Amino acid sequence: MNVLIIEDERSLAYEIELFLSKNNYICEVCVNGTSASEKIAVNLYDFILIDLGLPDYDGLDLLKEAKQNNSSASCIILTARAEVSDRIKGLDLGADDYLPKPFSLLELQSRMQAITRRKFGLTNHVIELEYFMVNLTDRSISFNNSPISAITKKEFDLIAYMLLHKNRTLTRAQLSEHIWGSVVNDDYDSNFIDAHVKNIRKKLSAFAPADWLETVRGLGYRIKTNA
Repeated sequence: MNVLIIEDERSLAYEIELFLSKNNYICEVCVNGTSASEKIAVNLYDFILIDLGLPDYDGLDLLKEAKQNNSSASCIILTARAEVSDRIKGLDLGADDYLPKPFSLLELQSRMQAITRRKFGLTNHVIELEYFMVNLTDRSISFNNSPISAITKKEFDLIAYMLLHKNRTLTRAQLSEHIWGSVVNDDYDSNFIDAHVKNIRKKLSAFAPADWLETVRGLGYRIKTNA
């Protein structure tokens, strides 16, 4: 998932970036509101973390821009401000959560995971796909309670992202941007995504059919479930 970190305290910004990157998020950092505003206007993110105390911009104004230009992004306010009024304003403007400084990076990750579960209507972090069990927290796929170690990190990212958007067709461009953080251009090689899906099917089919991973001809891929 793509994350925009807007934080003028550079050491904290890069600490967050390092932690989330190690936990398989794709991160960009902005240390001022002006550059953040430019990115919000042209890029799509899954999460936007916004510090209210920016030197050149009101963080609440950035939140407004985020909700206008990245309406599907989940926004978390990060701030040292203690005023309840700021918290209320942020939540009224559409923030999904509010984390006062100083905070634990583990708590930030936990809140992001909770927001993702609520956003996609997941009541459990373990999801059954016919013969397979997908654990979104442990980032594992198992068959008969035995983990399938052959699945790579990026292959799991593809499955997890499609699972969050189950029964919805995702284009190769969408998958590339949200899993690899690269914006697709005119010379994009669609075989890149196709090869990963082919590898996933091959590895899973060694255990059982994975018919729930469907190709939508001319469009992309989807995970089809009855749940």
